[in-house]
Amino acid sequence: MSSELRLKKLRGSGGYIMATVTDEQQVKGNLGGPDLFLAPIGRLNDDKITKHFCNTCEKEFEGPPKIEFENPNEEVAENLVLAERGQYICKVCNASIAEYREFKKPNEEEEVGGAKPLDANVAPAVEPPTLPKAETAPVAETAPVAETAPLVEVTQPSSSASVSSIEGRAVIDENANKVGIAKQVGVDANTQSMVLVITKNDGTEGSIPWTSIKKVGEVILLGKPEEAVVTQPGKCSECGFVNKDESKFCEDCGTKI
Repeated sequence: MSSELRLKKLRGSGGYIMATVTDEQQVKGNLGGPDLFLAPIGRLNDDKITKHFCNTCEKEFEGPPKIEFENPNEEVAENLVLAERGQYICKVCNASIAEYREFKKPNEEEEVGGAKPLDANVAPAVEPPTLPKAETAPVAETAPVAETAPLVEVTQPSSSASVSSIEGRAVIDENANKVGIAKQVGVDANTQSMVLVITKNDGTEGSIPWTSIKKVGEVILLGKPEEAVVTQPGKCSECGFVNKDESKFCEDCGTKI
């Protein structure tokens, strides 16, 4: 592959930069559309950046933005290390133009294992949250599932990990690639199944079936969907009471079955 440098526009969630990049870096920044994105590329040297545009200032500036970064070298999962995290910042208003995370696998031949929990109160694995009762679940129009189905926002999940506890965590696939940032938990309006709404690397919204989530810890790891757990017929998911097979509502607490 050619290593020739080319001047390209690299987009971020808060603006863009103009920089000379190699063909390999262009491949990293190409997420399938006509635009190139800065987050997958990571940190560039100042001398490679000619201009930057800030959405907050609504203005283009000559030269590079500020680049702040740190190297935590933190093990966020088995065989997965957060090597660097940083952001491109407007020199005028200090608004974030783009953020990036770089992960490394110490052993490339091994798969990524379980995520490290944030603290002792956060379970390493999270079961899909139980839907709240219909009268308490506000409806919000968010990103469509497969560009067709609206999502119903879940604000009171009964799982041990709340929606707010996973918001903002990096979502990593089984190949140690960051696919986005967790935003909220929702429901596919067509199938009534749980989904995780994320902000993808290109700034757009997407959703991931909850069954595709392998572990929740410092990061959210994706994997192959687990086989469905066979539940006892008539058992209430809210209080555990075993009802008759034909029951539509729990005879003990009234929750819809």
